[in-house]
Amino acid sequence: MYPTLFTNAGVKKFAEAIDEERSRQLAKFGDQHHPDGTGNKSQQDDADRARRFCQDAFGSGYGTWADILTEEVAEAFAERDHAKLRTELIQVASVCAAWIADLDSRPTP
Repeated sequence: MYPTLFTNAGVKKFAEAIDEERSRQLAKFGDQHHPDGTGNKSQQDDADRARRFCQDAFGSGYGTWADILTEEVAEAFAERDHAKLRTELIQVASVCAAWIADLDSRPTP
């Protein structure tokens, strides 16, 4: 399909799954353009709370993938600056890739 450009295990599979889903979205909805809807004060406060909650959870030994993803999504929602929003969304995707790799490494129930 594509040349191997990825250096981290599982990222190629993740990227291909995203590409397949993106193709389905484009077929169903076409190319879409919407406002970001990010960066308001409430979203910034939510990001601060999510960050503290995640740090506390991991500090107590109870952190989860959901805590990490919640923090990253909240940080993306809090961002107004285009370049910083893009960086945050890449972090969201990276956490998703890591979580999926973890799921895929587990024995099938």
